[in-house]
Amino acid sequence: MDKKYVQIKTELPGPKSKQVLARKEKALPRALAVLAPFVAAQARGVVIEDLDGNRFLDFSGGWGVMAVGHNHPKVVAAVKAQVEKFLHTDFTAVPYSGWVELAERLGELAPGPRPKKVAFFNSGAEAVENAVKIARAATGRKAVICFEHAFHGRTYLAMTMTHKAMPYKAGFGPYVPDVYRLPYPYPYRQPIAPEEWERRFLSLVDPGEVACVVVEPVIGEGGFIVPPPDFLPFLRKLADKHGFLLVCDEVQTGVGRTGKFFACEHFGVEPDLITFAKSIAGGLPLSGVLGVTEVMDRPIPGAIGGTYVGNPVACAAALAVLEVVEEEGLLQRAVHIGGILRQGLEKIAEKYPIVGEVRGLGAMVGAELVRDHQTKEPAKEETTKIQQEALKRGLIFPTAGVYGNVIRFLLPLITPDDALEEGLAILEEAFQAALG
Repeated sequence: MDKKYVQIKTELPGPKSKQVLARKEKALPRALAVLAPFVAAQARGVVIEDLDGNRFLDFSGGWGVMAVGHNHPKVVAAVKAQVEKFLHTDFTAVPYSGWVELAERLGELAPGPRPKKVAFFNSGAEAVENAVKIARAATGRKAVICFEHAFHGRTYLAMTMTHKAMPYKAGFGPYVPDVYRLPYPYPYRQPIAPEEWERRFLSLVDPGEVACVVVEPVIGEGGFIVPPPDFLPFLRKLADKHGFLLVCDEVQTGVGRTGKFFACEHFGVEPDLITFAKSIAGGLPLSGVLGVTEVMDRPIPGAIGGTYVGNPVACAAALAVLEVVEEEGLLQRAVHIGGILRQGLEKIAEKYPIVGEVRGLGAMVGAELVRDHQTKEPAKEETTKIQQEALKRGLIFPTAGVYGNVIRFLLPLITPDDALEEGLAILEEAFQAALG
């Protein structure tokens, strides 16, 4: 296959990358393990070039961060312009207009009729923890409901709410109290009716003690699980019935990934709080909690914040990202990309029965690999081998799932069709090399 985007000139890692990776082993703790056997030198669009001149298709998008692609000219220009004005004041010391403008724009994009307000933070985990703080302040309750297969971050409360023990929780207990986990409807493995979910909920915790339920509208790190269409509406009704808040964790699903700006829009639900991060600022650290005004105003002045939260450079980048999403039609593009990815993965599934299910929403598409279609035994080792074979051939993508057996794509939404086709062809080559 002639390759337009990928170019592998050296063995991997190449000599220059090898030198840096050797230094990494001496300078960094082993917990900071890396996927790619090379070191980045520059990136643009959907392509990363390493120190040795090898070029790779980045279908990981920096773990779902680069929705508008690497170094989008509008984002770069916005960052440069802000850097020349000022880098930092701490908004709660000396405010700046970028924060206010970005909050206004996001409020306009939020689902539902109720007025909204926004607070900014640095990371997805920070956003989740602050959403829980706000929910507790607003309700006067303590308990938090989360789900199997969830990933909410690595700080202590967020880590407690995260389901997968290895590697995220190994050796880090004890965990935060008053966190309760329930099954997430998993059509391929564990379909569960709303009535059964409510029965389990009522047997697990007194609903009068629950501050919030925190849910990913589509499970991300846990395996790209799309729930049945009635699940989020059911949670909305249950929250209203028992007086707790519905929090949608859109750190991975937000900013157009699923073909709507927020994935909860697919289900016709207005959450009380939404967390967002990853793609919002084109690669700079920025996250936030967007919520209905009456809830967001409940914590007292000074109760939430942080020195670097809502950094002015990141806010400028985020405003540029929103422009790109709108002007380049990236919500529609996500749907188009998803169609191509599904078609490519289903074509591979016809040749390789190890593919148990192709699923997703918009461009958030993945494939679960199993050794047997009846037992659905996870094919973790095979999934890793396919990932490694793809890396050798110039394609970067993450895996997912509590069993580590889901191939997932978090590619930039600006990815051209011919780059999608090239990436899928490489993936098929990787299947052939790994499985024969």
